[in-house]
Amino acid sequence: MKQGIHPSNYRLVVFKDMSNGTSFLCKSTANTKETIVWEDGNEYPVIKLEISNTSHPFYTGKNVLVDTAGRIDKFKKRYAKKD
Repeated sequence: MKQGIHPSNYRLVVFKDMSNGTSFLCKSTANTKETIVWEDGNEYPVIKLEISNTSHPFYTGKNVLVDTAGRIDKFKKRYAKKD
């Protein structure tokens, strides 16, 4: 491997999914000012995520139902040609 091309601030970071509260410990170079105490008692930087593999519909197999029928009906009603 080439020397000097890898980041020097590669460290353990906790990623926390804010939609369901799941957290996991992984290595990252992402910057953050917040910290959290992990299960092992050590304090690590924390990065808050909106969605992760524990809450994404593709990975969980659960699809979120969106009320598209109501939107489509409103659109058709609004832009229907007047007879």
